[in-house]
Amino acid sequence: MTNRTWRAARTALIGVTLTLTAAQPVFAQAVLRDSETEALFRDISKPLIQAAKLDPTSVNVVLLNDPEINAFVATGQTVYIQSGLLAAADNVNQLQGVIAHELGHVAGGHSIRIRDGEAVATKISLLSLLLGAAAMAAGAGDAGMGIMAAGQQAAQTNLFSFSRAQESSADLAGAHYLTTAGISGRGTLQFFQKLQNQEYRLGIVHKDDYAGTHPLNSDRIQALEQIYKADPAWKKPIDPALEARFERVKAKLLGYVDPKRAIIAYPESDQGIPAHYARAYAYHLGAYPEKAAQEADALLRLAPNDPYFLELKGQILLEGGQPRDALTPLRLAVARAPDKPMIAALLGHALVATEDAKNYPEARSVLKAAIARDNDNPDAWYQLGIVYDHDGDAPRAALATAERNNLEGENKLALASAKMALNGLKAGTPDYLRAQDIAMVSEAALKKDKKKKK
Repeated sequence: MTNRTWRAARTALIGVTLTLTAAQPVFAQAVLRDSETEALFRDISKPLIQAAKLDPTSVNVVLLNDPEINAFVATGQTVYIQSGLLAAADNVNQLQGVIAHELGHVAGGHSIRIRDGEAVATKISLLSLLLGAAAMAAGAGDAGMGIMAAGQQAAQTNLFSFSRAQESSADLAGAHYLTTAGISGRGTLQFFQKLQNQEYRLGIVHKDDYAGTHPLNSDRIQALEQIYKADPAWKKPIDPALEARFERVKAKLLGYVDPKRAIIAYPESDQGIPAHYARAYAYHLGAYPEKAAQEADALLRLAPNDPYFLELKGQILLEGGQPRDALTPLRLAVARAPDKPMIAALLGHALVATEDAKNYPEARSVLKAAIARDNDNPDAWYQLGIVYDHDGDAPRAALATAERNNLEGENKLALASAKMALNGLKAGTPDYLRAQDIAMVSEAALKKDKKKKK
């Protein structure tokens, strides 16, 4: 990973989409993790999660590095927002509308119930294959082929109908959550109009919408317009503080995923905070360290105590080969945001990178505290493994390596490291039990992969 503020992990997901695409197969995408973005997602989604009568501590909104304008839910209570959708949203209210819709899928258990629709479609398909085969065996080859084709079409139509019903249900549920939370549905309609324009550009305008998994956006707009316009919150303005945070996150995301486009979208004549943010990331990733530092310094002049600006300055220095200089802004960032484990992990990384033995005790303390709050950060485990190795604690160094490999899906390496840890850890201790868990999970995953290959 070249960038430590935006952190990538790999995850396998099954999609229930918001946008024009059909239900997706299993695929792997990069999860982008950033403290500021996650804080924004948490704050804008909390009232909607509560309106859906779900537990805010159990529902997550996660950002994926994918340029498509899409959002979906998979099994569990996680809403996935693709970077292309965040980039396409014009304001925070539009993003809240998307999240409200996806929470409708979560509350409705749609990621589980879609299997019911798939089961019915499979039965239709299998029945048509049996009938077709019987007809062919009786000498009616053309008729048999026709029966099979018709059965496949019927199965697909049945599944698409099931999917459209779920999408309509999620639309209505999302409208209810927005109304309950006192948030305007104006952004939802604006976003559906944006998708409708995309339909026109792509030529997805047809009379028979049964060919798709989603209702046409024109129909969705018509169904929701009366509901939203009758809501007292319809004319409620967007919270300016949330909008400012949204603009910052959107800008820094563009600087990270598309540096060249960021420079065009935010020219140097633009001296606003989002513009400085976008250019800082773009210059940093484009290997212009001096320009990146200048943009970070411009942000700190505007807000010297902002933990995210301090984090960015520390990151630029650390990844520019100046870990000692990175310590001051990163220590300040941790002090300003003690509840942000990814910032603490970055400080731990900088302490380790100094290769100064005097900094290792602080690194160990900082990294263990970060992992206690968030153990899903592979880089934090990697840095902690270095500290343990430096201390001569080989079993815990092996356990930290097993944790990292487990998070990165490296099952073979995770199993080997977990076994090394088990050989040196005291039986029955928390660390021993954790190594045992990783070993069992990794071994089971390897057996499953082997079985699939056969």
